[in-house]
Amino acid sequence: MAEPRTRPLTVAGRALAGTVSLAVLGASGFTWYEYRQLDGGMVKSAALTEARKNAPPHLDKSVNLLLIGLDSRKDMDGNDLPKEFVEEELHAGSSEIGGYNTNALIVLHIPANGGRVTALSVPRDDYVQTVGADGKMHKIKEAYGIAKEAAEQKLGGKGLSKAELERQSREAGRSATLQTVQAFLDIPIDHFAEVNLIGFYDIAKAVEPIQVCLNNPVDDPIVARTANHEGGGTGLKLPAGVSSLDARQALSFVRQRHHLKNGDLDRTHRQQAFISSVVYKLKQQGVVNDLGQLQRLFDVVKKDVVIDDRWNVLDFAQQAPNLTGGNVEFNTLPITGFKNIGGQEVNTVDPDQIKRIVKQLFGHEPPPPAATDAPAPEPAEPTSAAPSATPSAARSVVDVHGASAEAAAAESKALAGLGYPAGKATGTAAAARVRVTTVAYGTGAKADAEQLAARYGVTATPSTTVPAGHVLITLAAARTPTPSTPSAAATTATPTDEPTPDLPMQGPAVKAGGIPCVD
Repeated sequence: MAEPRTRPLTVAGRALAGTVSLAVLGASGFTWYEYRQLDGGMVKSAALTEARKNAPPHLDKSVNLLLIGLDSRKDMDGNDLPKEFVEEELHAGSSEIGGYNTNALIVLHIPANGGRVTALSVPRDDYVQTVGADGKMHKIKEAYGIAKEAAEQKLGGKGLSKAELERQSREAGRSATLQTVQAFLDIPIDHFAEVNLIGFYDIAKAVEPIQVCLNNPVDDPIVARTANHEGGGTGLKLPAGVSSLDARQALSFVRQRHHLKNGDLDRTHRQQAFISSVVYKLKQQGVVNDLGQLQRLFDVVKKDVVIDDRWNVLDFAQQAPNLTGGNVEFNTLPITGFKNIGGQEVNTVDPDQIKRIVKQLFGHEPPPPAATDAPAPEPAEPTSAAPSATPSAARSVVDVHGASAEAAAAESKALAGLGYPAGKATGTAAAARVRVTTVAYGTGAKADAEQLAARYGVTATPSTTVPAGHVLITLAAARTPTPSTPSAAATTATPTDEPTPDLPMQGPAVKAGGIPCVD
């Protein structure tokens, strides 16, 4: 029996339960008996059958898994989760207003040769063309809820029970999400797992305590909801470095988005780091060989996870040992900036760039040719947001302005360690008043500026005052230096012979196989 649920779970970390579930399935020692015990009780969905009708073709025998973290305050039958769970413990607002947003979308790409697993997080507020919903532009997280609501209206007069109406309308939401992700990334989705609010806490409770690592101390006080304030905060207070969390703290760790430099984008890295830490614990502490604990995890999977009806989990367990071996790298797809559309703050994206990145990262397209010393006004190929540590003469010179000369020098040194030629590093009074880091560039430096802007989560802008071939970064006053090497507090990930393509991503990769440090 699973341990009694005494607390609720997080709004932001639902995909963790799906990933840890997959890690358990991929563990050595998963037997036919355990498969029969698990498979017979899992909730299955037929949504993938419809979604695959318009899927892009497969280019090899790799497998793409989509993990869906559903921000719903409802159970499987459409009933509200207990008010005390959602409002008093989660501080997530009323259980009646949760909607059906997919606040976590992670694609796991398992290569045909069984090599390193690549995980890609899609930021929830990316403004994209939805498919299978109303066909309009929306935040990608909204495709599920829009399609579900339309299905409910269509099915409402057929005399279905509340539970059956919920089941069928959720199928429409899943199909819309699958189709939208397939179209946005230009890849087929082979399997999916969906977890709602309840799943995360149950997983965290089954494996607590869990170690995580922070680059900086955090203090995220709870702010009560009032008529004039939506409230928020998680109550999390942790020092820099490694901490051991119980299930309740785990919820706060993956929920926090206030008091983080990059808000939701940093929260995405928190999810990735937490997944890595839990999977690391499963392997290092022999949890997968502890039949009692394994059974508790299986009970959670059967109760809280929905998977597609094409999925043979025994075959998957044999396909993906790298999930528990630490040979996984998490990346976050880049955005181009932020915009207010119809009163909503959204992430702007370049769909063509996203498709190129995914193809190159998944090995379906040759990497761009190496830069040459031949002069050109703009580099033709994308360069990395986290480049090689070997400086290149073709790369733009980067000048840094900061609130102090020390802050500017530290950032300049870190960027130089990532391969950007260092220019002037200056403390200025104007920079001391800057709240959001800015990236400006002169003639010929657009490509490097855009890669740097993606790293800071902002948009690069041309400037006639910046010298040709230079990029000027003006740091936000509260900005901490960009790490040029992994934090000493982090546990080193398992090495791999497979190089990572030089691609722009939203912040640095989070590598599994240890306890990675994040903001």
